[in-house]
Amino acid sequence: MLSKITSGAVLGIDAYVVEVEVDVTARGLPYFATVGLPDAAIKESKDRVRSALKNNGFDFPLKQIVINLAPANIKKEGSAFDLPIALGIIASEGILRQEALSGYMIVGELSLDGRIKPVRGALPMAVKASAEGFRGLILPRGNAEEAAVVGGVDVYGADDLASVVEFFRGEGILQKFSMDVSRLFLENSRYLEDFSEVKGQEHVKRALEIAAAGGHNVLMIGPPGSGKTMLARRLVTVLPDMGFDEAIETTKVHSVAGLIPPDRPLVATRPFRSPHHTISDAGLIGGGAYPRPGEVSLSHNGVLFLDELPEFHRNALEVLRQPLEDRQVTISRATASITFPASFMLVAAMNPCPCGFHADSSHRCACTPHQIQRYRARVSGPLLDRIDLHVEVPSVKYRELSDDRPGESSEKVRERVNKARAAQVKRLNEDGIYCNSQMKPRHLKRFCALDDKTHSLLENAVERLGLSARAYNRIIKVARTIADLANRESIQARDVSEAIQYRSLDRKLI
Repeated sequence: MLSKITSGAVLGIDAYVVEVEVDVTARGLPYFATVGLPDAAIKESKDRVRSALKNNGFDFPLKQIVINLAPANIKKEGSAFDLPIALGIIASEGILRQEALSGYMIVGELSLDGRIKPVRGALPMAVKASAEGFRGLILPRGNAEEAAVVGGVDVYGADDLASVVEFFRGEGILQKFSMDVSRLFLENSRYLEDFSEVKGQEHVKRALEIAAAGGHNVLMIGPPGSGKTMLARRLVTVLPDMGFDEAIETTKVHSVAGLIPPDRPLVATRPFRSPHHTISDAGLIGGGAYPRPGEVSLSHNGVLFLDELPEFHRNALEVLRQPLEDRQVTISRATASITFPASFMLVAAMNPCPCGFHADSSHRCACTPHQIQRYRARVSGPLLDRIDLHVEVPSVKYRELSDDRPGESSEKVRERVNKARAAQVKRLNEDGIYCNSQMKPRHLKRFCALDDKTHSLLENAVERLGLSARAYNRIIKVARTIADLANRESIQARDVSEAIQYRSLDRKLI
């Protein structure tokens, strides 16, 4: 007898519908076959399903069983098809009616005793179930709150196989989950850190405010202990308020990666990712036999922080160049080409020299000019060109550390950032651009006109520093953001002058 169960799978960060066809026939010798490009985890479902059925009082038929996962031309992976396969076998034996199963998307991994374990990608599947007009989505209880964030579809959380069978036979009920999205968004949108905790470093705070307002990439250069990491961790607290659409898209990436904690079903704060410098290029950009999002995608709509930038592998740093420009990552494999979003702010930190104390008034540097030059050359010029602000972070003086007066809070800084970003959205959103860092040359020509005095200032800077065309454009973009923070329509010479100060690595410091 043939039965059909509707399930789902994830490709990239979006889900697609998978029809699980189960054909059970008594002719011939018993065997179990799964077709439709299954991976090893799906092929092993035979043993999990057999034990789960037996331990929940159902007989596993000693017949010819063929499982087809359609569409058959897309590679399937994971253990989320265990539950639909088990229900298909039960339905093929006449225990469940096919009509009762129709209209539901069903996913879940089975343990040997029939318990249903959480799976990856619950949120994208809920989005797909809602878009396709399914009556309901049945999935593990551990994924139910995450899926219930999406409206438009009934979400049922199940604990074990027996309760799902009873539900479809009309002999039991499954708990229907719903979420107060507004309350959930408010509860999960609070940050634990605050800018007021940072002592001193006022000029660095100013640079980070500019970076947050315009979505600019930042490189901080300073000795050990000067507060670079502390400042970077608090940058997310002054970024513009996260919208619900951004939260859903960010949560989808984390859901596919299996990083959604049970008590936090919605990512409502800007992500902050800080990978170790030993990370591979695949770990940073994403990849694998079945491509998974890397750190650049996990920091989507947030901050990717690279501490000790010159210590990263050269090839890992070079793969950042494409997502920094395109704001997405495409990973090509023989079976598929998958695109992950990667719209992030790059924040990096490095020492000025190998020992860390070059130009530090409190410590003597033991490095030769050649050693310093080799150290800084580990970061390529093309990558540095894509970083808008180079900020020097000096050691904090004792009087600043001992000052008990609280600094400016993240909330106050974020208010100014929100106003500046709102002006940019109003100016640029007709082209699908939402911050100054994303402006193209045509936007610079239209919105960043300079007067003669400002042109002369910028010309001198370009000639003396030997700036590239990309660095020239970055200076104008940063100047536009500085003007937006001051609520000025036109860019003035002082805006360009301040922007030039944030290109410290273009100056000869040795």
